[in-house]
Amino acid sequence: MAHPERIADDSLVDPSAAIDHAYRFHRMKRRARDERLLRRRYAGVRFAFTLALLAFVFVLLGLIIWNEIQSAFGL
Repeated sequence: MAHPERIADDSLVDPSAAIDHAYRFHRMKRRARDERLLRRRYAGVRFAFTLALLAFVFVLLGLIIWNEIQSAFGL
């Protein structure tokens, strides 16, 4: 069976395009890493804020309920 003629690999690679592609690839990789770090930091801040808000609501409801219990039973 006949084999197709092979083209030399040297003529297919453009070094400047390969370098540009590598720069873009690593720049995008670095940007994705930075965005993940920023999202993780904001997630911690959101969690702390939500936890503080829930604690505040819990204390507020506890005080309201305690006041109602005192007034209902005359304590």
